[in-house]
Amino acid sequence: MNLLTGIEKNDGSMIVKIGRSSNLYGALAYNHHKVEKGQGQILLMNKMVESTDGKYTIPQLLRSFDPYLAANQKTEKHTLHISLNPDPNDKVSDKDFVKMAEEYMNGMGYGEQPYMVFKHTDIDRIHIHIVSVCVDENGRKISDRFEKRRSMNMCRQLENTYDLWPAAERQNVKNNLVFKPVDYQTGNIKHQIASVIRNIADVYSFKTLGEYNALLSLFNIAVEKIEGELHGKPQRGLVYFALDTNKHKIGNPLKASSIGKAALLPALESHFLKSKESILQSNKTEIKGWIDNALKVSHHEKDFVENLKSVGVNTVIRRNEGGRIYGITFIDHNTRTVWNGSNLGKEYSAAVFNDLWKNQEHLNKSSDAKQAEAESLPTNQFLSLQLHPLFGFLNNDNDDLRDTESMDSFPGLLPTVQREDDEERIFSQQMRKWKKKRKR
Repeated sequence: MNLLTGIEKNDGSMIVKIGRSSNLYGALAYNHHKVEKGQGQILLMNKMVESTDGKYTIPQLLRSFDPYLAANQKTEKHTLHISLNPDPNDKVSDKDFVKMAEEYMNGMGYGEQPYMVFKHTDIDRIHIHIVSVCVDENGRKISDRFEKRRSMNMCRQLENTYDLWPAAERQNVKNNLVFKPVDYQTGNIKHQIASVIRNIADVYSFKTLGEYNALLSLFNIAVEKIEGELHGKPQRGLVYFALDTNKHKIGNPLKASSIGKAALLPALESHFLKSKESILQSNKTEIKGWIDNALKVSHHEKDFVENLKSVGVNTVIRRNEGGRIYGITFIDHNTRTVWNGSNLGKEYSAAVFNDLWKNQEHLNKSSDAKQAEAESLPTNQFLSLQLHPLFGFLNNDNDDLRDTESMDSFPGLLPTVQREDDEERIFSQQMRKWKKKRKR
């Protein structure tokens, strides 16, 4: 028999699962084991006996529940094991996770019960587990009437309170705002920009603000860092702009705080560090290979850009008013990584490409052999790439990436919730093992 019952999944971005069992020891052991493995931490102990050193054993934790279970006479499945799962795009602080847990438990009628809140970090969807009992101190079962309805209402309330990604906005994303570059003429600029920003860091790795800007330019978005003082205290932040078809800023800037947590500087700096740690040397070797091959067979800058595009690499070139190249960035959709040219090596710096292309007339006189080699490139290779839906507009044959079409044909919208089913399966298996151990 499945030890988890009453699993619930909401239609919005917040997913709640309510499990009931007769194995309190197993529920605590499962979560405590995550903490010991460094895959979780204890965020809150409500009405629990706390230790002086902050360390706990499972028998210690059980003592807080003993009076409730001793008084219980009839309720077989007395243990509650609840998980609250925000959308992966919602970056929730530990402080907010604690508040969410308290509000949810109060709203469901369990606020006066002893309970523990654990944060799990072993899957991409960082979430919390709450372990408690559903019998009060007199042994009476706490009512679970209309539990599903109340839980769904609490989810909507938490989404509103903590600015989580609600179901309504998910539907707006399905209406393709996220699939195409920002179009200033259509209005609703803040929503268009937010739809991109809330997804992009979960899909691509970038290590600097420059690389981030290059990636955003594909969506007609730019970002700038602002620094100064307010009341004598240093201030740092970001502002976002929409770009027109010529990549010039248009309209009023948007403060990062008005877009969401993913747009804030601390979230980006954290992503920069994570990207530096996670990007493999093999990624750099692969992109350098694409660039070298394109250079060998390209007549001039346009050829180079088109040849790289044909193998799934976008090139973002920045020039000053005099036309000199001062920056070049490569966006590799094969490995979903972004590379500033100079970070790949001196031979890929902006200065090298500026010198290479400053005399295009000379390059246009390349040999017929080079031309034949260029024509032999597999120009349809980019079209066969399994791009993330966020970048579906890049499959457009039109040379002008700004002239896009909706991408309803792409299945799915965001990365699916990974390993949730596996986690539930493993939990059930471990609960059975721990239950057997307790009977011995």
